[in-house]
Amino acid sequence: MRQTLKNCKRIVIKVGTATITYPNGRLNLKRIEELAWVLTDLRNRGMDVALVTSGAIGVGAVRMSMPSRPTVTREKQAAAAVGQAMLMQIYHNFFDRYNQTVAQILLTKEEMGTEERYTNTHNTFETLFEMGIIPIVNANDTISTYEIEFSDNDRLSAMVAEVTGADLLVLLTDIDALYDKNPREHADAKKISYVEKVTPEIEKMASGKGSAFSVGGMQTKLEAAKICEKAGTAMAIAHGEDPTVIHRILAGEDVGTCFGKGIKRRDEI
Repeated sequence: MRQTLKNCKRIVIKVGTATITYPNGRLNLKRIEELAWVLTDLRNRGMDVALVTSGAIGVGAVRMSMPSRPTVTREKQAAAAVGQAMLMQIYHNFFDRYNQTVAQILLTKEEMGTEERYTNTHNTFETLFEMGIIPIVNANDTISTYEIEFSDNDRLSAMVAEVTGADLLVLLTDIDALYDKNPREHADAKKISYVEKVTPEIEKMASGKGSAFSVGGMQTKLEAAKICEKAGTAMAIAHGEDPTVIHRILAGEDVGTCFGKGIKRRDEI
């Protein structure tokens, strides 16, 4: 299955809050720059690339001198409004160093809920890909209380992979793979290298989440895997401390956890 990933032509990468920030909530600029280099390199290969980024609320909360991620909805929305502007400015600056144009897309569940909006969203992505632009996607937390309270960017990234017809979704997170039990609590936890189908037994393995500024955990990643499964998209979970792990995944190396049955060559579809 991993060898089929060499045939990827369209990829969605999702980075979690814990991947692009330090434990204190401040941005890890070195990692964001490395991510910009890796994604630009993929685009230079001729691949279509989209980035789904978390971190707006966490970054905004730090800028607003909040001690931790806010819990009140209107404070989350205010933090997102501040943090989203900061994130896009920083992404633009780093991608611009490699002469790569990026675009911002803010989505809510409604964009996927009606045929007209779904089609419009699909067409926007397709146009940006045709023009060699990397879309940077986040949930529109400033206006959607549903998204801010009940959703997360793992599932959002799976929906982006679905609407774009991506070959592969890569979730870069603060853990290197799915394990049969929480590796932070159990020294004998065993890595699961490959999951063809997310079963109830697989779901029982998921627990825990990242830093005080992050959202979700392994459970939301398995829910994303189920969305990808229905869409026929392969998915991989890997540690985001070194963004070049994306190159290793695309080379078929045994890193992280891969989900699905693999991808077909475009000329076989």
